[in-house]
Amino acid sequence: MKNEKLQNLLRFFKALADESRLKIIGILANQECSVEELAVLLELKEPTISHHLTKLKQLELVRMRPEGNTHFYQLDKKLLQTMSKEVFYPEKISSLADDVNLQSWQMKVLNTYIGDFENPESVQYVREIPNSSKKRLTVLKWVIDKFELGVEYPQDKLDEILKRYYPDFETLRKALIDSRLMQENNGMYWRS
Repeated sequence: MKNEKLQNLLRFFKALADESRLKIIGILANQECSVEELAVLLELKEPTISHHLTKLKQLELVRMRPEGNTHFYQLDKKLLQTMSKEVFYPEKISSLADDVNLQSWQMKVLNTYIGDFENPESVQYVREIPNSSKKRLTVLKWVIDKFELGVEYPQDKLDEILKRYYPDFETLRKALIDSRLMQENNGMYWRS
């Protein structure tokens, strides 16, 4: 079912990935038009307009109303609003990537910057603090997980723990505070 929704969405965007079709939709959003009118407005041949309208009708974005020998087309605004509500919300958009392992990038970063990260029995430490802010934050989140929430650590205890994971514990402590993963007050430190 999910694949079907993705395929429908792909068809929708492919149909709209054409300048003439977007212009047709723009015109039909304001008024009903015949093929002849659209051809004149867009300076295209009538068979070309009919081809574009067929693509849009397949998506049910346009409706046709016959009047004698002439067919009038208009945008189905309700369908467009429904699609907008169903698709263009962050939760709906993010669901398109449900089958993607979003942790794989973090794992790659941790494997690069943490010694033998995938082997939990090995001694794990930070090889270096990355320059890239996103990679640095990933490594710092790994470090901050070594501290319990709600527990205050005096500086000497904090530094002792940080030394296990990085020899330049002062730089690591500063990076944790700068990234707002850790807070300090009067020599006491805690996870944010």
